[in-house]
Amino acid sequence: MSGSPRNSVAFTVVVTVAVTVGALLTLALLALSGAPGTTVLAAGLAAVPVGPVLAAYLWLDRYEPEPRVLLVAGLAWGAFVATMAALVIQGIGGLVVPITDNASLAIVAPVVEEASKGLFLVLLLWWRRAEVDGILDGIVYAGMVGVGFAFTENVLYLVAAYNGTDGVGPGGLEAVTGTFVMRCLFSPFAHPLFTAFTGIGVGLAVSSRSRSVRWLAPLGGYLLAVLAHGLWNGSTVFGFGSFVLVYVVIMAPAFIGMVALAWWARETEAHVLRMALTDAADRGLLPATDIGWVVDLRARRTARRHARQQGGPAAERAMRDYQQAAIELGYLHHRLLRGTAPRDWQARGQDFLGRIQAARPRIAFPGQVVPQR
Repeated sequence: MSGSPRNSVAFTVVVTVAVTVGALLTLALLALSGAPGTTVLAAGLAAVPVGPVLAAYLWLDRYEPEPRVLLVAGLAWGAFVATMAALVIQGIGGLVVPITDNASLAIVAPVVEEASKGLFLVLLLWWRRAEVDGILDGIVYAGMVGVGFAFTENVLYLVAAYNGTDGVGPGGLEAVTGTFVMRCLFSPFAHPLFTAFTGIGVGLAVSSRSRSVRWLAPLGGYLLAVLAHGLWNGSTVFGFGSFVLVYVVIMAPAFIGMVALAWWARETEAHVLRMALTDAADRGLLPATDIGWVVDLRARRTARRHARQQGGPAAERAMRDYQQAAIELGYLHHRLLRGTAPRDWQARGQDFLGRIQAARPRIAFPGQVVPQR
């Protein structure tokens, strides 16, 4: 049922309402947490790792860029919806079922937080399935949600550290410095890494023809996210020694493995796109001579620069439109060949072909002349 205009509207409405409510709750909570100056300081410190982490995920996303509006939606969901949902659920749960702080940190928090973050990926899978082409897309969207969640959570932790309400020390700049080093410098990829397991599950579900895999892969990814999160939080309960052990023995290898998987998936996309576009060219959907200028990242940039030099900004925009439409067509064609295309593949394919046919007369690749109008 994914991909229809009705589902797209439903996704937009649900996410917009949830983000708005979450943002209002976040502002209210921060207003009650301390002086405005403290909040501004905490927000500034929490923002330090956001740029580099976001840049890493956007680099992964360069091959088949996801819609920027969905990436921003993922960030906003993590920052406002997931954080507030986790706080509310854990707060209500603590009133209903009394539980120790250690058990809450090591068990309840991972279960609730990974569910609240993973819900965005489930909504994508349910209503915007066509936007997720595989595990790399799942990792990228999970990263956006994780970055947003980590930012707001770090703001709250830094405010609590400064106010001395975190139960660790008397507060002040020394406490803030320790929290900043541990959370913002030592482990900026933690939340994106945990949620990436759910993202991989969603990516596997999208690319599989098996009905059981489509259901079990996201669930399995979520359980792995909870396990990784629980090990991380639990290590802080048992002391710094165990924290270092978990960091070195489990989390660092897991992070390296996730990076390797993302790199492999990114490199695999070149082969997948080339094969799909070659088949599409054989069917007369686009010129075979254009494929190299679409598949190779360096060639893409060269083609855009050539278009700008020969035809100005309008020609460069036409080249970007053409390349993006061809990329989308290639991935859609790949899923069609695999038997995992979205239900509205015909309408989507016609849209991509229309964009290709509209842009092609207005562009020329290096060695050609940009048509004069």
